[in-house]
Amino acid sequence: MLFNWNHIRLRDKMLILYFSCVFLPIVLTNIIFYNVTTGNVQRQRTQDIMRAVEQMKNEFLNEVEDAVSVSTVFNTDHLLNEILETKYDNPVDYIEAYDSYLRRVLNSYGPIYYSLKAITVYVDNPTMLYAGGIAMITPETKETDWYKAIQENPSSRPIFIRTGSDGMQDTYSVVRKMDNYVPYNEREKILKIDLDSSAIRRIFGNLNLQGDIYLLNDQGRVEYTTDHTVNWEEGHVFYDNIIHAKDAIEFQTDAFTVGFLDKWRVIGIVEESEVFEEVRKSRGLVIVLACINSIIPTAMIVWITRSLHVRLGLILRHMKKVKIQNFALIKQAETRDEIGQLTGEFNRMTEQIKNLINDVYVADIQKKSLELKRRQAQLHALQSQINPHFLFNALETIRMRSLMKKETETAKIIHHMAKIFRNSLVWSKDMTSVREEMEFIHCFLEIQKYRFGDRLTYHVQADDEALSCMIPKLTFLPFVENASIHGIEPLKSGGLIDIHIFKESEHIVFTLKDNGVGMDDQKLEQLQKYIESEPEMGDRIGIPNVIYRLKLYYGKEFDIRLDSIPEIGTRVLLRIPIAGQEGGRVQGE
Repeated sequence: MLFNWNHIRLRDKMLILYFSCVFLPIVLTNIIFYNVTTGNVQRQRTQDIMRAVEQMKNEFLNEVEDAVSVSTVFNTDHLLNEILETKYDNPVDYIEAYDSYLRRVLNSYGPIYYSLKAITVYVDNPTMLYAGGIAMITPETKETDWYKAIQENPSSRPIFIRTGSDGMQDTYSVVRKMDNYVPYNEREKILKIDLDSSAIRRIFGNLNLQGDIYLLNDQGRVEYTTDHTVNWEEGHVFYDNIIHAKDAIEFQTDAFTVGFLDKWRVIGIVEESEVFEEVRKSRGLVIVLACINSIIPTAMIVWITRSLHVRLGLILRHMKKVKIQNFALIKQAETRDEIGQLTGEFNRMTEQIKNLINDVYVADIQKKSLELKRRQAQLHALQSQINPHFLFNALETIRMRSLMKKETETAKIIHHMAKIFRNSLVWSKDMTSVREEMEFIHCFLEIQKYRFGDRLTYHVQADDEALSCMIPKLTFLPFVENASIHGIEPLKSGGLIDIHIFKESEHIVFTLKDNGVGMDDQKLEQLQKYIESEPEMGDRIGIPNVIYRLKLYYGKEFDIRLDSIPEIGTRVLLRIPIAGQEGGRVQGE
């Protein structure tokens, strides 16, 4: 079957037009704009973080180079080396040399380079006094890591090493041999310049980078880190053994190329959420623009589409009303567009059809209606020939004759039958009391008892407070009749009918149990469907008739439950609101 646009409803065509020409282009445009924007923001943020790491690397290198520069000055200072090489006969000579030159040299760089914490010259000259930046090379000194490292260094180039301070490895030092003074290089002289650890923390504690910084030596060991979870100060921790978060991003600079920091590296670890923080900030702007681009066109299209759809739907509904001879006109303000013209033409056509029907067919309908009423009158005349009083008088005559012949049981049954006939044929009111309904039930059961003898046993109980309550006429009796005829009569052995009527809160509750043949699932399902369906009278009698009348009186406020098991019996529970008596009076009127 070929696709045809004419088979699609107008509203669906409008939706297709909206989604294909407005919504999808806007969504695609916003997605592309968002991806481009977030990509640019992400690249910019990545570059900023990388620049921050590079800045830390450069600042750290500058601090170390300052210390190296100072060490070079000390190494090339001939007068300083001469004083360190000199053998002093008495302490006064050393003190004079110290005050004249050493004190000024050792203390002149502190105010210039704030990152230098201490400058110490270790020398094996026993004629010197070891104080004020001059220290002796002792056996303990020779056991330190920095002394061993400088001894392993074949050249006089400085080395950068993490040294100890009060047993804590948190001090960084530039160490080098002072062997440049060739003529008098007889004594061992080592220069140790300690960097201020707070300056190192300041460099790597850049507030612009929310992450962890790692300073690695040429062996990949962590020499410093801002990661508080890594115990780098008291042991040898290798970077490759550190476990990072799965979403962490690594920013690694190029290795240092200077000799004293050869192959040292600075690495920054930043969580992905930090990188995308700026992306999330730009997301709000994208969402606002997307909403503006979507809501305004959508509102305009919905407004126009609704105008078309509502008015066309109104015309269609009135055309369907014409099919059932409802010629109501469309009450709508006159408009000049095509739909307004269509509405006006429809109203004129409907008015013409209505006038045509009234002129041509109403007379014929009135004629047929008179003929129908005439035949109904004839039917009522035939029915009225059988006078109910004749039937009651005849039954009363038979009952009196039975009493005269002392046939009391027969007379009793005829009396019960007359009461039932009178109640069924004379319908002067819709509502009756529970007491009167109980009398009808008793009469019916006595007649059935007369028919079946010992095969039928019944028990009827009604609470006193329920007897005066009003219910629709012949509400309980059809259930009793159904239990007797369809439940007990097919039994070969005796059957029992148990009836209980009582008042519960604002309801009258009627329960009936029998041990008859019961109903199969199909019959029970049929009755259940009728209970749940909309009320239609038709030609139904018995229980369907009771359900129909209860729906007319109480709507959905009554409750009926049917339970039945084949060969075991049936149970009926009917709950009727007491406040529903007003509906009976209206119905009776």
